[in-house]
Amino acid sequence: MVDTQHSAEKSEERLRDAERTRAELLEVATEVFSEQGYSGARVDEIAERTRTTKRMIYYYFGGKEGLYLAVLEAAYRRIREAEQGLHADHLAPVDAVRRIAELTFDHHHDHPGFIRLVSVENIHNGQHLGKVESLRDLGTPAVSLLDDVLARGRASGELRGDVDAVDVHMLISSYCVFQVANAATFGFLFGRDMLAPDVRERHRRILGDIVVGWLSA
Repeated sequence: MVDTQHSAEKSEERLRDAERTRAELLEVATEVFSEQGYSGARVDEIAERTRTTKRMIYYYFGGKEGLYLAVLEAAYRRIREAEQGLHADHLAPVDAVRRIAELTFDHHHDHPGFIRLVSVENIHNGQHLGKVESLRDLGTPAVSLLDDVLARGRASGELRGDVDAVDVHMLISSYCVFQVANAATFGFLFGRDMLAPDVRERHRRILGDIVVGWLSA
């Protein structure tokens, strides 16, 4: 009985170690891929920075591309989970639309690496995303969330009825991406610190006003 319990504890410990190793590899790989792109990133560097081996990366992810795809999936899943945590179904339609816009804005500001990863994948024409069908499914929750809010808003007469959820998502995302991705160049050209707290708060409010103003009936 004691041996069985000891064996079970050892198995749980190995599982926790494996989960920690995988999580650490994903964290460091996210930094490396977002900083250096897919082509520039080196598995050797990721292994060195995590104090593990290339063999472990191949064991967990099957290689560089598998690791990159896992990084992309984790990044998209993170923002989808944040959206679901908003519980927009408990908010009035107009309030829900504004909160979705604000949450997206905050997430992009707080995770600039996500924007760089998406930019890297667009440089490669989305060729890696297309290899994993489950990644396509990660866009569905964002659209479903907005679809529900728009439907409730149409029913109550608060929101217009001729708007597509994907278009709303694109508008919000494009504003948020530009705000962070172009912070250095836009700030240089116009002498404005795009990441300063007061500027961030103003632009956050502007985005909410734009989306609510467009969607209001």
